[in-house]
Amino acid sequence: MRFNEVLASALYTSAALLGSVRAADDIDDGAEASSTSLSESSTSVPVEKPTFTPSNIKAPFFEQFTDDWDSRWQPSHAKKQDSKADEDWAYVGTWAVEEPHVLKAIHGDKGLVVKNPAAHHAISAKFDKKVDNKGKTLVVQYEVKLQNGLECGGAYMKLLRDNKELHADEFSNASPYVIMFGPDKCGATNKVHFIFQHKNPKTGEYEEKHLKSPPMAHIVKTTTLYTLIVKPDQTYEIRIDGEKMKDGSLLEDFTPSVNPEKEVDDPNDKKPEDWVDEARIPDPDATKPEDWNEDAPYEIVDEEATKPDDWLEDEPSMIPDPEAEKPEDWDDEEDGDWIAPSVPNPKCEEASGCGKWEPPMKKNPEYKGKWSTPYIDNPAYKGVWKPKKIANPDYFEEKTPANFEPMGAIGFEIWTMQSDILFDNIYIGHSLEDAEKLKTETYDVKHPIETAEDEATRPKPSDEDMAKSPMDLNFMDDPVLFVREKVQLFLEIAKKDPVEAIRFVPEVAGGIGVLAVTLLAVILGGVLGGSKASPDVKKATDKVKKAAAEAKDQAMDAKNQAVDAAASGADKVQAEVNKRTTRSSGPAE
Repeated sequence: MRFNEVLASALYTSAALLGSVRAADDIDDGAEASSTSLSESSTSVPVEKPTFTPSNIKAPFFEQFTDDWDSRWQPSHAKKQDSKADEDWAYVGTWAVEEPHVLKAIHGDKGLVVKNPAAHHAISAKFDKKVDNKGKTLVVQYEVKLQNGLECGGAYMKLLRDNKELHADEFSNASPYVIMFGPDKCGATNKVHFIFQHKNPKTGEYEEKHLKSPPMAHIVKTTTLYTLIVKPDQTYEIRIDGEKMKDGSLLEDFTPSVNPEKEVDDPNDKKPEDWVDEARIPDPDATKPEDWNEDAPYEIVDEEATKPDDWLEDEPSMIPDPEAEKPEDWDDEEDGDWIAPSVPNPKCEEASGCGKWEPPMKKNPEYKGKWSTPYIDNPAYKGVWKPKKIANPDYFEEKTPANFEPMGAIGFEIWTMQSDILFDNIYIGHSLEDAEKLKTETYDVKHPIETAEDEATRPKPSDEDMAKSPMDLNFMDDPVLFVREKVQLFLEIAKKDPVEAIRFVPEVAGGIGVLAVTLLAVILGGVLGGSKASPDVKKATDKVKKAAAEAKDQAMDAKNQAVDAAASGADKVQAEVNKRTTRSSGPAE
């Protein structure tokens, strides 16, 4: 019985702390609900869906997943190499080419689909001939459709380095790549990766260069178009749905920097023994004043205070909970004597206080605290010592990082909690005009149809709607359900990948840590204190419950603020819609 109580308390505390964070998510929910109500106010008109026709665009690699797709693509049968885990994970996730089952816009338009949730997937396709962009613009463009959303997982591609060891059935996370590009989301992480591998001209080793401050991915069930453009002038541009989201220089916007520092600290330079780097020192001439009383207390009793007239001295501040009942499975011999938990005395809420009255404390005007020597500027201070700079022996200057290594294949190597991620209309080439033409033929056709259907079929938000996944649950709605579903999700993921389980459901991992510490305290208390319930353990349990209650109250306050913010946001959205309607209905110029 005691174990169950401690387990519930530990998980409740962990979940309650998370609840204060989850409440902030209600802002997004409120904004989504507002958008839904606005879309439903308009009259939905059925849209005629076109039939898929293959494009005649030519490129070094162009894929629309027509019927002969399996002659180009091959799933991997390798094992995922993970240096952080003791076990390798096989790429057991399956792939299929099929039409979307969510927001289908074009009849017969198929894409490559991830079929398994919570699994490692890998598939690749070789190019007919290597792609070498030296002196040319490189354009990488593809569509991503998150049919079941994306809570934790990747949807990025890799352009693999061209070499003789490039075998599709052995493609894995260890396969050397040139560029990694595309969306990735898990928890608070939400970004569009742009990583390229650069070869050090001195050592011959490759190093990953990560884009600083990448744009956020679009987590929607309609099709999203991701475009990467790298030009011979060493600049890049990332577009999402045709809109420029970030641009800059390969030489300036990546970490670690392409080019190392020209100068580095001299490793042989040592700080002189007589170097003084203390900016301030105790004043050697200072003495404690004779009237300085170090023993005076910080607070003293307020002798002028008087007991309030409505103070209830005969009433205790805490009373046994009159509604509490002894649990049916409580065993007095095993669990000790059952004592009803205490609750605040309701009579005290209407009075100034209860119990024995004592005059309050006030700050002692004579208090000065422990005397300490004041500090003065050090006359011998020389400043902060730094080693001298010398020429970097590993320095090199790379002026053309955009001249990537030749690329021989494309691959998707991902782990995701959601299935049915669809990829389509992959373009890898050198013509921005052709990429724009492909966008016009495909994305620009399907996206308006998907959006219209999404708005027409989106259900009205209801307080009685059940959450579709554990990530949709709110702690305040049902704490017991929240904890149960989170634990079940954690165990399900941990069976396949413990590292991802900790990453994806950190609140349960934290609760287990709290549980372990609490259990240790209970065991020690049982060993040292016998079978009777220890007062210290009961006090600790009460503190845990009190902390959980306070966290729940804070989360509720955050939720109320979120509702107010959402209401304000809805007003702004309606105002913007009115503004655009007014503009669009005005006279033509």
